[in-house]
Amino acid sequence: MNPSIQQINSRIQPLRQQIINHPIYAAIDSIDDLKIFMQYHVYAVWDFMSLLKSLQQSLTCTTVPWYPKGSADTRFLINEIVVGEESDIDLEGNRKSHFELYLDAMQQAKADTQPVLDFIQHFLTSGQLSNSFQLAGTPAAAANFVTHTFDVINSKKDHLQAAVFTFGREDLIPNMFVSMVNDLNQTSPDNISIFKYYLERHIEVDGDHHSHLAIQMTENLCGTNTAFWQEAEEAVVASLEQRLALWEGAYHDILAKKSELAINV
Repeated sequence: MNPSIQQINSRIQPLRQQIINHPIYAAIDSIDDLKIFMQYHVYAVWDFMSLLKSLQQSLTCTTVPWYPKGSADTRFLINEIVVGEESDIDLEGNRKSHFELYLDAMQQAKADTQPVLDFIQHFLTSGQLSNSFQLAGTPAAAANFVTHTFDVINSKKDHLQAAVFTFGREDLIPNMFVSMVNDLNQTSPDNISIFKYYLERHIEVDGDHHSHLAIQMTENLCGTNTAFWQEAEEAVVASLEQRLALWEGAYHDILAKKSELAINV
């Protein structure tokens, strides 16, 4: 393995363990708990696509007239990832982006999709993140998470975006969470079957094949530039710190809801 990749993996291992072993997973033991989690996590699903499309715009030609931009190997890597993320299949075999599939899962579970849809609409109209968060009532932890992602996008540094995409966003779903979802699906398949399918697709496609492609893309972009690798490492650490803060926000909301229910019993 590339020594720089090994260095990043070593540096972020403690943060990854904090995320994978976060108490939020044990706290989710009902559909109502899962709905709160989804109402936070959906922002990460959405801005993941924004990060991906930013990379596609930087690394491939998306304008007319077309010309062969950059490395053909990198073009292949990013375009293959885009195809899988932007036009996968749902349970019925219909083409869906992973974000649209996630919205379907939220609707099935009766989680509230309106805040994130309102945020996206406001953002598309105004181009202003902070105002869009305020108008949509976006939770602070989700707003901070998305803001950081767009800071990375707006850096216009391909190697930073690729590193955050590769190490900060993939392969962070622990087995215990998947087991919990499977258990809930046994008792409430009409509420959670789409979310279960989403996780399975995420693990099958994003956590395996796409992660290998993304590592190769990051290696191609950083090359032998020591400064690029150092910048990439710091950006990945910051990204994982934001993911941890996102989990904290959802976790505290779940605990607050449980406490409220206990008082009202």
